[in-house]
Amino acid sequence: MPAFHFDIKVLPAQGIITVKIIVWLLALWPFLALVYGVLTQQLGPNPVETLTRDTGWWTLVLLCVTLSVTPLRKTLKWPWLIRLRRLLGLFAFFYACLHFTTWLWFDHFFDLLSLLNDVIKRPFITVGFVAFVMLVPLALTSSNAMVRRLGGKRWQYLHRLVYLILPLGVLHFWWHKAGKNDFTEPIVFVLIVLLLLAIRVWWRWRT
Repeated sequence: MPAFHFDIKVLPAQGIITVKIIVWLLALWPFLALVYGVLTQQLGPNPVETLTRDTGWWTLVLLCVTLSVTPLRKTLKWPWLIRLRRLLGLFAFFYACLHFTTWLWFDHFFDLLSLLNDVIKRPFITVGFVAFVMLVPLALTSSNAMVRRLGGKRWQYLHRLVYLILPLGVLHFWWHKAGKNDFTEPIVFVLIVLLLLAIRVWWRWRT
């Protein structure tokens, strides 16, 4: 009987499906935890703040993970990792939508004029809003059909907006935490973003 050989560098189709299911479950877990917290009234004394904070935090985490796919793929030589990037990016957009909706609903009660005034008058809201708006076309063009329609190069140019979106999101988070004089988490995100961008600058410089 031939010995069983498993090479993680070359996952079969079934293996990729399994990995995607695991990623789905992991990425949905924070949302399900928040839903459970709402239903059981276990989100603390200020549930709206908890919802806003957690959805924003997971948006940044998933954007960082999405940008980590390519460096990990090249470093580990696991080409199948690229198959996870779209899924991770769409989950980042999902949490960004929850973050935006929480703010629109509970802070402005769907009053668009009040929303626009807030965007104009508060810089940390401005950069967060801009980052969210820039995420929308990336989510809308994430399908294979849109890649074909736009053409590979134009699609790549559009999706490079993520290199601006993530720093804007971190700046939004930084200014929010500055009001509480709490910079620990923002500094961690800044270091991660700088590392991810520095890796790409290094690759470009070498070529």
